[in-house]
Amino acid sequence: MDNHAEIIIKKVKKGGHGGHHGGAWKVAYADFVTAMMAFFLLLWLLNATTEEQKMGISNYFDPTAISRSTRSGSGGLLGGTSITQPGALKSAGSPPMVSTPTVARPQAEETESVEPDSDDPENIESRTGSDEDEEGTITSEQLEQLLQQQEVANEAAQFAEAEKLIRKAIDDSQDEELKEAAEGMQIESSKEGLRIQLLDQEKVALFPLGSDEMNERTRKLLEKVAEIIKKLPNKIKISGHTDATPFAPGSLRTNWDLSTERANASRRVLGEFGVGEERIAQIVGMADKDPIEPDNPLAPANRRISIVLLSETKKTGDEPPTDETATATETSLPALKKQKETPLIKPPAKTDS
Repeated sequence: MDNHAEIIIKKVKKGGHGGHHGGAWKVAYADFVTAMMAFFLLLWLLNATTEEQKMGISNYFDPTAISRSTRSGSGGLLGGTSITQPGALKSAGSPPMVSTPTVARPQAEETESVEPDSDDPENIESRTGSDEDEEGTITSEQLEQLLQQQEVANEAAQFAEAEKLIRKAIDDSQDEELKEAAEGMQIESSKEGLRIQLLDQEKVALFPLGSDEMNERTRKLLEKVAEIIKKLPNKIKISGHTDATPFAPGSLRTNWDLSTERANASRRVLGEFGVGEERIAQIVGMADKDPIEPDNPLAPANRRISIVLLSETKKTGDEPPTDETATATETSLPALKKQKETPLIKPPAKTDS
């Protein structure tokens, strides 16, 4: 009999107890990788964005700052800005994109619900107004006023230059008669424009007594004036004035005739020296009704020629009549005027010669 024990081999089949060692770990690993990706994305955003963009991201995830209305990208995450270089990012194999025009959203819509104290930039702009609306814009009335002021300033500069050139032309002249006549010249600004007045002096007269035949020195003076004013575009008004000396009894002529004839004679001389007829706007005879020295009706200075360069920046219809126009209107009325209580002076009569 054999003393060795019988060897029995038993095969064990594993199974049924490995369910909890299946693929569940893969899900956990995927969640871990996703979290790590989100974490590195957050680090990248913190490094690549500005403080303003970070504030926009923060407001996006803040429930109190979210509007219930549908907004465009300008009021969303990055406030309409990009954290990368401007332009669309696309791969070489991506299909072509077609962009459609967008319609501007009204500033305030009835269906829009925005909290009054919201920090939304569009809401703040609607309450306080845009800086572009407050700065750098003017109304049409203000623009018109600025243009008028500029026109007035330009014309005033032209008039000042004209006065300077007239006086310089006289000073540069070697003609003693011209300089003698120019001593009675006055140039001043008025409501109508630039007024150039040629006045009689005690011993220097523009015209002979009672005549419209201009003295030679007066022609020379008008020549210097015409050389300057013919370069300007302004219309011209010429007025003749006399003193209170009446014509001889029985004469058919009056100071009205004489002042008008002298104004017209001045117009002819200005035309000879280059001032066009189209520039002449008015020829006025004022007689002795607008004296430059009202306290002395017989003063030589009351006998004068007035040449006015009419301003182009003023509307004559909106302005009150000038002193000369008002005087001419008053003297043409049939109603009698109450005369001032002044001592009567009986001046010597003018002759027709």
